[in-house]
Amino acid sequence: MSKPEFRPDATDVKILELLQADASQPVADIARKVGLSVTPCWRRIQKMEESGIIRGRVALLNAPAIGLGMSVFVAIRTDQHNADWLDNFARRIAERPEVVEFYRMSGEVDYMLRVVVEDMAAYDRFYKQLIAEVRLKDVSSSFAMEEIKYTTALPLPEAV
Repeated sequence: MSKPEFRPDATDVKILELLQADASQPVADIARKVGLSVTPCWRRIQKMEESGIIRGRVALLNAPAIGLGMSVFVAIRTDQHNADWLDNFARRIAERPEVVEFYRMSGEVDYMLRVVVEDMAAYDRFYKQLIAEVRLKDVSSSFAMEEIKYTTALPLPEAV
């Protein structure tokens, strides 16, 4: 039997906004800001975690500050469209810490990666390992010149 779908109300949406802005803030502060006492606020957060609305809470690092100054968007095309190839490819990509995002696409490009590395030499090593491990038809890399907007906060739906 499947879990019933959880639908956030206006208070839940406000809690989510606050958590997306700073997940390290104490529950007491969140509760005060949304007009709840601590226990009901904590229960709402737990319910959203259990339902999968909140996938996790993490620290967001400043990539250039830790020596990762290059973001590369990698468009991949393949002529292999079978489950065994995809399983192998997905496993290989999952093993690579440089790959921070990985999508299967529609249109001309089959897969899109965002790779974060130190510099061009590090990307070149990544690229050479990738093409040695997996059969690909085409790999096209675009290098980010400037980060103009970066956020992990999702736009929230209207409350039910």
